Amino acid sequence: MSKTTRATQVLSQVGIAFSVHAYDYDPNAERVGLQAAEALGEAPHRVLKTLMAEVDGKPVCVVVPSDREVSMKKLASAFRGKSANMMKPSDAERLTGYHVGGISPFGQKKIVPTAIEEATLGEPLVYINGGQRGLQLRLDPKDALKALKAVGASLIA
Repeated sequence: MSKTTRATQVLSQVGIAFSVHAYDYDPNAERVGLQAAEALGEAPHRVLKTLMAEVDGKPVCVVVPSDREVSMKKLASAFRGKSANMMKPSDAERLTGYHVGGISPFGQKKIVPTAIEEATLGEPLVYINGGQRGLQLRLDPKDALKALKAVGASLIA
């Protein structure tokens, strides 16, 4: 497994400190984020999942704790929209250039507005997908917010 991805390249280019953590990805896991947390020996609320969604038909990226679900109402509100829905996996892969289970908010093919669950911003370090299955990046969530030019918002149900 390569530890250099578009995600790691982007973070390096903007001067964000991070560490790379590989784990055994289980393609049959019911919830990939929870499986990653268990494999890394980390609390699920510190291992964040990257989801692709649409607000009023426009693509957005959402980063939330792996043990929580996104509220579509809160997601729409975070982007000043009326309605939100999850993006189809095939559309998410085409838009980001990453495979489902390895989607990172960093280094996506097309830059889209991004929101990070505000509750995670109080953590000293979190894990975010590094751009391939079985690869997580550990970094300060405030640095992730800055690198993504994201908004912090209450997104979980």
